[in-house]
Amino acid sequence: MKNKIIENIKTLFYALIIALIIRSFFFQPFYIPSSSMEETLLVGDRLFVSKYSYGYSKHSLPFSPKISSKRFFFKSPNRGDVIVFKTPQDNRTDYIKRLIGLPGDEIQFINGELYINNNQIIKTKIKTNKLTINCGGVLFNAESYREKLPNGFSYTAVYNKEGSYQNSDKFLVPKDHYFFLGDNRDCSKDSRYLDSVGYVNKLNLVGKANIIFFSTDKKIGSFFQIWKWSKIIRWKRLLTKIK
Repeated sequence: MKNKIIENIKTLFYALIIALIIRSFFFQPFYIPSSSMEETLLVGDRLFVSKYSYGYSKHSLPFSPKISSKRFFFKSPNRGDVIVFKTPQDNRTDYIKRLIGLPGDEIQFINGELYINNNQIIKTKIKTNKLTINCGGVLFNAESYREKLPNGFSYTAVYNKEGSYQNSDKFLVPKDHYFFLGDNRDCSKDSRYLDSVGYVNKLNLVGKANIIFFSTDKKIGSFFQIWKWSKIIRWKRLLTKIK
């Protein structure tokens, strides 16, 4: 009996070590709790983030232990990547946004249009009958656009139809830092707000969002209400690649 207990403890220990290695160096699951990345990511999406995409730092490990101030095997992220990072203010909270500005870039909003290095980003309206976006429990009418970045990467961004973010000062992205925006432009705390997020150091990058492996709609019901699974689970979002 004693030997069996010891073997079970060993098995559990090895399983935890393997899980820790996978989580720290390969893939980590994340849950989307807010609407700042709608329509790309919805509240209730569960996704895998690749930890190896940009190399490793202390934030690759659980609880961000203060073991090093360097990033190892660093690979530069691409403009347009959807990235999980630790907020510079506390180096603890995970945010997920889209990478818009690289080190040395100038970012500015002029009359609601996004400019990178004084070049206006091409924005093409997507025709929809009606688009309603959630913002912290408040719904507003929105318009969706296809935006194309200087490297040719395109994605969908949504703007409040009845009053959108218009103008900003110029943001000059420092060396070894990045500028992020949420796809839900008028409901996102991101690099535009220097007192809460601001520029993100490369050390704070956690990983690249790759795939949605599961998604549920909390507005309809709880996951544990098995009889509602046909409505709660967003079947079309399962195993979809994040762009």
